[in-house]
Amino acid sequence: MSAMTDAAVGMGRSLVGARRAPAGGDMRAESDAPQPQWRLAVRAFGRDKWAVVSLGVLVLVALAAVFAPLLTPYSPVAGDPVNRLAGIGTDGHLLGLDGQGRDIWTRLLYGGRNSLTVAVVPVLVVFPLALMIGLFAGYRRSRAGETLMRILDVLFAFPLVLLAIALSAVLGAGLGNVMLAIGITLVPYMARVAYTATVQESSKDYIEAARAYGANPVLLMFRELMPNVVVQLLVYATTLCGLMIVVASGLSFLGVGVIPPTPDWGIMTADGKNVLLEGIYHVATIPGLLILVVSLAFNLVGDGIRDALDPRKQTN
Repeated sequence: MSAMTDAAVGMGRSLVGARRAPAGGDMRAESDAPQPQWRLAVRAFGRDKWAVVSLGVLVLVALAAVFAPLLTPYSPVAGDPVNRLAGIGTDGHLLGLDGQGRDIWTRLLYGGRNSLTVAVVPVLVVFPLALMIGLFAGYRRSRAGETLMRILDVLFAFPLVLLAIALSAVLGAGLGNVMLAIGITLVPYMARVAYTATVQESSKDYIEAARAYGANPVLLMFRELMPNVVVQLLVYATTLCGLMIVVASGLSFLGVGVIPPTPDWGIMTADGKNVLLEGIYHVATIPGLLILVVSLAFNLVGDGIRDALDPRKQTN
């Protein structure tokens, strides 16, 4: 049956396995040999300068958060009340101090651990679950699958942010509860993308030819259909990480996220809003700008991945 499946899917390969002949008139065997798909994708990604820069920003932020104890001598929770609200460039405090005299640079580094964790971990956990739901409901098109998707569609009646706030309020504040609330919120969105991609791929010629040839449905779904669905879901998941940075920070800002005095970018922004009317802007502005930059970086990396996995742009 495996041989029959291979013969069937050979009539039309997926985007992941697609190959194009090199442009130009070079007829040498070495030039004509197809290059590995991952190499073409890496080259295409490298041509997108904004995506490369954004990836570098994310790597630097992640490394800074991991190695925070090596980059600052201060505690993220202990403050110096005497020098509270000291401005940018204060001796020994590059980015100044907040309202409780805590070093802002230090809290940004340690806060990055929580902010990135809350944004990325739920997406990674939900990814395989949403993929399986989308494949099951979109490929078999059974009554059970359609019923499952209709149930998930009910959650679309609630805006993502509002649903996350409601779940966080019910579950209570805290890092674990926030990740759980965000994870539940993400399931219908990611499952819908996986479902739509599965339906679109299932109607293509290479799948229809394999079905007509009698290919094993399970092997066909996991070996040929799933890689194409994963590509589309991966792009969406990357951009979702950027959105979740904003959502998680917003939850902390509203007091239903990470519990103070634990450092978090949303909490830092909330602390800074109390002194804005006093003309002290750096306490709220610095973490707010960092949230913006990291969120934008995730989105640009997602766009770069999408283009890199497009065979039409790999040969341009």
